[in-house]
Amino acid sequence: MVLLSVAGYLAVQYLTGSATPRCQVVSSKDDGASYEFTPEQAVNAATISAVGTTRGLPERAVTIALATALQESGLHNIEHGDRDSLGLFQQRPSQGWGTERQIMDPTYAATVFYDHLAKVPDYTRLPLTVAAQRVQRSGYPEAYAKHEPDAALLADALTGRSAATLTCQGRPAPAGTGGPDAVRAALVRDFGRDVLQTAGAEVGTHTSSPAASPTATDTAKPGAGTLTIPVPRKSTASGTARERGWELAHWAVANSSALHIARVSFAGREWSRGGFADEWRRTGGSGAQDSADRVRIVTGE
Repeated sequence: MVLLSVAGYLAVQYLTGSATPRCQVVSSKDDGASYEFTPEQAVNAATISAVGTTRGLPERAVTIALATALQESGLHNIEHGDRDSLGLFQQRPSQGWGTERQIMDPTYAATVFYDHLAKVPDYTRLPLTVAAQRVQRSGYPEAYAKHEPDAALLADALTGRSAATLTCQGRPAPAGTGGPDAVRAALVRDFGRDVLQTAGAEVGTHTSSPAASPTATDTAKPGAGTLTIPVPRKSTASGTARERGWELAHWAVANSSALHIARVSFAGREWSRGGFADEWRRTGGSGAQDSADRVRIVTGE
């Protein structure tokens, strides 16, 4: 009985990924470096990165912003802090960072952080602690340094500079909102409307044939559907077309729990929330899902 119970538990873990949702980013340099974090942190990190690249800022700016948020809030959008500090970057309404409601919006918080960072002369050449301190005016500026390795790994993946290095596993958030419409709204939230308008994203929905008997594979679930985002062939402000594709693919995986995303495909690689959620598998096909000119996001499976 004990052996059967253990076997059943392992089978569930294999099929669903993990009982406790978690995400991981690994180094693309084969040096063994990695960083493990939660789906909540993944969503916030993806937002911070997307806001930076949408502004055309370099990867170094994203690394500085992520290291700052790791130190200030642990990448959690917290409603408390020292005195009136709030949010991902612990910004203070009394110091002119915005209203409480604005600061608690991760997109706004990241935007205003980059606004201040961009005013720091030669910030890309400064030590991370110095650049972050000139924005934050922290009482402990040296504390940012310990987060630089993890922030650099996250930035490398979330800006698309590295391929197939970010994964998430575990069941989707119970209160999460799924479906292509929710994914579209989140994309616009983080990247701006141009991410869909210029790319001409296409939406499809899974439906079952009325003439066929419903089965486990052809019955549409609530929120089930597919969003295909063409990747521009030319380089963009955020990098090359390949980097843009991996930026969108990694963003989708980072948001997989919150948006009930089941599969993400790009450039012959596929991540799925099932038993292989800790890796990007080679698809080996030549269909639309394997194309390097589009990112395919499947929800609700």
